[in-house]
Amino acid sequence: MTLIGHHETSANVAHYEDQLAAGLDLYQSLGVDAVKTGYVSDAGGMKVREPDGTIGFEWHEGQASARHHLKVVTEAARRRIMINAHEPIKDTGLRRTYPNWISREGARGMEYNAWALPTNPPEHEPSMVFARMLAGPMDFTPGVVSLKGRGDIRIQSTVAKQLALYVVIYSPIQMAADLPEHYEQNPRAFQFIKDVAVDWDDTRVLNGEVGDYVTIARKERGGDQWFLGSLTDEGARTLPVKLDFLTPACSTARRSTRMARALTTRPTRSRSTSRRAPSPALTA
Repeated sequence: MTLIGHHETSANVAHYEDQLAAGLDLYQSLGVDAVKTGYVSDAGGMKVREPDGTIGFEWHEGQASARHHLKVVTEAARRRIMINAHEPIKDTGLRRTYPNWISREGARGMEYNAWALPTNPPEHEPSMVFARMLAGPMDFTPGVVSLKGRGDIRIQSTVAKQLALYVVIYSPIQMAADLPEHYEQNPRAFQFIKDVAVDWDDTRVLNGEVGDYVTIARKERGGDQWFLGSLTDEGARTLPVKLDFLTPACSTARRSTRMARALTTRPTRSRSTSRRAPSPALTA
């Protein structure tokens, strides 16, 4: 695990670009190799510098935003820094050109369980798997083992579901989004977060219905371990799965499943560090 940079710009792109090179140079000198950018604002509230030097307002999906995101990812690539954009422009495949564009948000993430009313409904994640995930990796920021948001509001989840999200929702950079003291109170769950892979050589979708449930097994990149994650909506389900693709020596998926089941039966009481895949090779 490691700390990453968080550049919340409040969508003031003009101000951010004035400091971008110096900020990335500082991170490069300190060995910080990943940055989460953020562009929180109302619709049409992105502040950009117009050709005449004045400040104008643009949309997050407009041309000015597209040019800005490309500027950030290319400047970061020159310094071998990964970018994980929140409130991003949509994924159009350019992450293949810029492999340091490692992930992005681009949907209603776990943070809505912290402060939104209503919080994310139970069917939210098994819907996103078949919709948002078609566009590419998503930084959903799972791992809220306290199961509480702001003001101790109970979120509609379980510890097992929080752990399954690391397998089901693909992102080669993953967050541990809860408070440190909550992980101290839930050491078994935190151990899984430390152990689970973040990138994969093989993926098997074992069952699923849009908005209802999904089960995915993934084989860690460069290794032999398999991890299995399963999500459902508010309805209780027993989902039989075939693991006949495993070799006789593979038992990780079965162990992880037993661990998740045990966590759901225990009473749970319960900033952001990250886990990520090795940095991709970049050329300036």
